[in-house]
Amino acid sequence: MKTCNRDLLVLVKDEHMNEQLMEQELEQLNDLLFHFETIESFCVAHEIFDLNKHKVLCKKDSMQKIVRQKELRPFIFICNKN
Repeated sequence: MKTCNRDLLVLVKDEHMNEQLMEQELEQLNDLLFHFETIESFCVAHEIFDLNKHKVLCKKDSMQKIVRQKELRPFIFICNKN
């Protein structure tokens, strides 16, 4: 598995947690994020508003095409459905 280099802030209530347990907890959290942070889950949680064409895009293929561009055209917005 590819290890990611990311900054995580983890708050724990257990002050007796040793370094090994904390490392194991972070590894499990990293593993979960690696499996759930996919383009498919991104497309489920977001939609794209294209104000140039007056469209709302929800299809996975069209969203992937836009998201993978280096720069978005003006008036194209990626919005979370929450």
